[in-house]
Amino acid sequence: MPPPSPGEELPGGATTVFDTTLNAFGRALGNMEPARWRTLHEGKALFVRDWSAPPHALAGPLTNAQACNSCHFKDGRDRPYDALGPEAPLLIRLSVPTAEVPGGAPEPVYGGQFNDRGTPEVPAEGTVQVKYVPLKGRYADTTPYTLRRPHYELTPLGYGPLAPRTQWSPRIPSTVFGLGLLEAIPEADLLARADPEDADGDGISGRPNRVTSVRTGQPVLGRFGWKASQPSLEQQIAKAYAEDLGLTSPLYPESTCTPKQEACRSVMQTRGEPALPAELLEKTTLYIRLLAVPARRDWSAPAVRRGQALFQRTGCASCHHPEFRTGEVADIPELSGQTIRPYTDLLLHDMGKELADGRPDAEATGSEWRTPPLWGLGLLETVNHQLRLLHDGRARGFEEAILWHGGEAEASRERFKRLERADREALVAFLRSL
Repeated sequence: MPPPSPGEELPGGATTVFDTTLNAFGRALGNMEPARWRTLHEGKALFVRDWSAPPHALAGPLTNAQACNSCHFKDGRDRPYDALGPEAPLLIRLSVPTAEVPGGAPEPVYGGQFNDRGTPEVPAEGTVQVKYVPLKGRYADTTPYTLRRPHYELTPLGYGPLAPRTQWSPRIPSTVFGLGLLEAIPEADLLARADPEDADGDGISGRPNRVTSVRTGQPVLGRFGWKASQPSLEQQIAKAYAEDLGLTSPLYPESTCTPKQEACRSVMQTRGEPALPAELLEKTTLYIRLLAVPARRDWSAPAVRRGQALFQRTGCASCHHPEFRTGEVADIPELSGQTIRPYTDLLLHDMGKELADGRPDAEATGSEWRTPPLWGLGLLETVNHQLRLLHDGRARGFEEAILWHGGEAEASRERFKRLERADREALVAFLRSL
């Protein structure tokens, strides 16, 4: 095994923080200038604010949450199990195929996102129900395992049936730390990892998602979201305010109420100006940009080192690219010139039919997903008291997540399945160290 690389324990470079508590995902950049503390605290206050309660009752009548941290508990991924109810994802994306809109148009009655929260005057659109079918299999050494395939139902539908050919995609929230560093990776470095025609013949053909900037109307590189459907943190956050909380903003001034939801539109029309001023959107965005990545643990342990070598040998690092260097960030120079280790390429990869949602998103097909960063995975159970992985949370741990990989990752999955138990455990120990 090769010796550890200098700085390998610092996934965020000089911005890395050392915290293994339930607050590990909510810490400020390790090299942050003290003058930014007020900015950080103002943004945090907006992130945890209940937008449905007085004196800030600005949330729309149809929502999925009442606060940002309702979904991103402790700046992490989703909420603890005891708050999840039937363990359903917090949202379902909806669309109908059309030649006029790349990736499809919003469902005409329910819009682009199914809202499971309402008010007495405007009832919720319904409830997401999920049932799991067990799938049994065995590793090459005959060790058994059980996966679970989810089946979703929207019931009762509060505003009538869905349109024919409606496409829907379940999503759980992602962690929100380290995103300022991902935004700072030069576009050229990400595009250099793309190989859409698989020119090198390794079976991996990552490609960028090109999405529309709402500020310029031009196609730009997507970086954020499960299908890399948002190009910037500002746009990602403004979209979440609009779809999850029903808060319009200068970027998304139109209500998400559909024309057929008359009561919802009536409530929103009484407001006039966007409910979320540009200043508050900016403060929320700055808060997210200032959140740090926690340092690795046990990174030099022999089992972890062996697992890291196996991660490379099985081909996982072909998509989960270990290292980038950030470019210059004029307004937050603390993010500039950092060697970071997020284990992602932020590109789209075909993950096969088992993980396909059948719903395009901009240029992403129904079976393509953005490679999610792996940093912080080992602290999810500490912070969020649960470990739900993949876009819909079906995987209850690292091994299950690997075993669901298909498409471009099928060869890596099969190599993992052929490993002996001790080697599988070593690879998982490496993931837990991140």
